[in-house]
Amino acid sequence: MDYKKTNAPSNTVTRDMMSLSADTENIYETVRIIGKRANQIAVEMKQDLDRKLQEFASYNDNLEEVFENREQIEISRYYEKLPKASLIAAQEYTEGKIYYRNPNKDKDNF
Repeated sequence: MDYKKTNAPSNTVTRDMMSLSADTENIYETVRIIGKRANQIAVEMKQDLDRKLQEFASYNDNLEEVFENREQIEISRYYEKLPKASLIAAQEYTEGKIYYRNPNKDKDNF
């Protein structure tokens, strides 16, 4: 998933929950699906940010040497400006890009 190229809004958007939950026919299940996907996206974003900031890590134990790196600050600002994981997940759900299944419903169908 490339969260950098998403067309999700960076602000909170009001959504019609009845039309959003039309696929599952359950508002709580829809929120659960979006929440789980948001957690996955947040973990991926955090790992990516940690990996990029690890390049600038200083392993000196001297607390008096505080070194601010301009590139590190720019990377942090870039990630702060990205849409939140919940907004990306909600956008993916409305576009139908999330695969989900409910094992309880699948069991009832057999």
